Amino acid sequence: MTTAHFACLYTHDFARLGAGVPRVRPGDPVFNRAATLELAERADEAGAAVMAFPELGLSAYAIDDLLLQDALLEAVDVAIADLVEASRHLFPVLVVGAPLRRMGRLYNTAVVIHRGRVLGVVPKTYLPNYREFYERRHFTSGAGMRGGDIAVGGRTAPFGVDLLFRSAGAVPFTFHVEICEDLWTPIPPSSAAALAGAEVLINLSASNIVIGKAQTRRLLCAGQSRSAVAAYLYTAAGPGESTTDLAWDGQAGVFECGDELAESKRFEGDQTIFADVDLGRIRQERMRLNSFGDCAHEEADRIARFRWAYFELDAPAKPVALRRAIERFPYVPSDPARLREDCYEAYNIQVQGLAQRLRASGLDRAVIGVSGGLDSTQALIVAARAMDQLGLPRTNVLAYTLPGFATSEGTKANAWALMEALGVTAAEIDIRPAARQLLEDLGHPFASGEPVYDVTFENVQAGLRTDYLFRLANQQGGLVVGTGDLSELALGWCTYGVGDQMSHYNVNASVSKTLIQHLIRFVANSGDVDAHTARILEAILATEISPELTPPGEGGAVQSTQAIVGPYALQDFTLFYITRYGFRPSKIAFLALHAWGDAARGAWPENVPTADRHAFSLSEIRRWMEVFLTRFFARSQFKRSALPNGPKISSGGSLSPRGDWRAPSDGNAEVWLAELRENVPAAESAIAAASETASEQRHGLLVSR
Repeated sequence: MTTAHFACLYTHDFARLGAGVPRVRPGDPVFNRAATLELAERADEAGAAVMAFPELGLSAYAIDDLLLQDALLEAVDVAIADLVEASRHLFPVLVVGAPLRRMGRLYNTAVVIHRGRVLGVVPKTYLPNYREFYERRHFTSGAGMRGGDIAVGGRTAPFGVDLLFRSAGAVPFTFHVEICEDLWTPIPPSSAAALAGAEVLINLSASNIVIGKAQTRRLLCAGQSRSAVAAYLYTAAGPGESTTDLAWDGQAGVFECGDELAESKRFEGDQTIFADVDLGRIRQERMRLNSFGDCAHEEADRIARFRWAYFELDAPAKPVALRRAIERFPYVPSDPARLREDCYEAYNIQVQGLAQRLRASGLDRAVIGVSGGLDSTQALIVAARAMDQLGLPRTNVLAYTLPGFATSEGTKANAWALMEALGVTAAEIDIRPAARQLLEDLGHPFASGEPVYDVTFENVQAGLRTDYLFRLANQQGGLVVGTGDLSELALGWCTYGVGDQMSHYNVNASVSKTLIQHLIRFVANSGDVDAHTARILEAILATEISPELTPPGEGGAVQSTQAIVGPYALQDFTLFYITRYGFRPSKIAFLALHAWGDAARGAWPENVPTADRHAFSLSEIRRWMEVFLTRFFARSQFKRSALPNGPKISSGGSLSPRGDWRAPSDGNAEVWLAELRENVPAAESAIAAASETASEQRHGLLVSR
């Protein structure tokens, strides 16, 4: 794959959708056609696949009985003909609103135009006739209109509510159009269209504004995009409409599977918004949700009535940079309020899970190993809080620090300080004598004084720690609380069976390493702990992530986990998109470059230290993704197939063989590695191609939330 091809969003199952809110002039199709064309040209410059305009935008909506004037309707038809001709040189599909006559009746329609053709005309199904709206005075409902044609702009085009528009080009996707009130009904026409295969749902609206209505529109659009598992593009009439009795705010927005991607500036005309929707995400979600398929089966009769209008859409020859907010940390939102809510929920899910397991097992003690690292810190906090919830003393948490050959004084001191601060029962067992004996029994060179620090040397220590904890649980009548996290399980960075892979119950099993850091920050800043404990937690957060199983190397450098398995920031990113959506590696690399290629672009979660705000090049992303794919698919599944119980925390999923991830233990990574190597260029110039251009910034391609 060439660098330019890799840097184009259309290569990776994205499509740019646009909404335009032109300033209209009531009853002036010539003026309105020019205003529409100006915004359509912006969409072409932006590389948008689809550009939608408001309801009745060519005539204006609020013109009442002028809609029945022959002169106006004929001028609308001429305006459409002009737009069709102009579209020959434009990339996007244009969807414009217009009043059109057919067989002696007038319809409120959406006209779909592309490359010199009218692909089809969709009439409005549900006509409001209450309060300020009197559409039945002028229009006929399109209900039941199927299989027909209409003369428009000097051409004949398909007409009806049964139209789906399908790209048969190199950018395949299907869209459906409905008009304003159609969305406000109990069963919008777009629901059946989504079940029939439409991934993009478009709504041309007028919708006057009153206090509070903007939020209602957002909720409707977001809800429909979620239940239909689709992208929903909405645009409404704005400035220029008659304000005789009503006002108009020009609200436009783009939504995807319940998420708002972009929204216009309200009460402003002549503006465009664009959002890059992830068609791959939509398709993956629909495959996973068997209820979606079941619903399609139940609605088979309705689905069968749709007609397909085909057009050709190929990706632009130039790179089209992604203009979508991609979280650097998929498990850790950058929005402060959302992050606090997520941490609160994750923390309490862990606490509730452990409390219930203790209650169900009839045990009232928890045994835990505390290293002074991130994972055991979070697990210890959870264990202490679980005792609070059960009405038991925190001394029922039996916490042990188990220093080995490479345990540093700093981490051991942090472990002791934390155990004492939380008020648990604290003790220390030096595992070195037992480890030496075991290594001697094995005939290991270390027992003879040789500095051999191999996997046996490491796992003897890891295994002994777990062995001690289980025997202590037998002795004390307790339950061993696991500390290993989701990221370690993904990478196989744990000692199988007799090591840290095993416990009676693992509260961290579906918590990523990047999320654990923020959970600890959440506790430190929550007010649940005093200032002294908060300082201990900050010290732990500042400590190098290390298993501390081999002595420091040259210059006193400690064993670094991330130097071996890769930066957790990147590996968690890949993990999320591999397990949650099943994306191919090249798409994940494209997303990672967008999220991580420039440390100054995009938002960071709060409290991330400045020193930790790194950027990664495409070559680094590719290198560490190879490590991830090899370890995840080929080397680690057998460890995940024998996981102890633990609560699922996030929608990102877990790796439990009883839940979100079921895979063969004897798999391989060849398909994924081949796709990565074939389609992700090593050229660093891809970074430049993936950055936004001055033109894109000038036209405000995306207002993200």
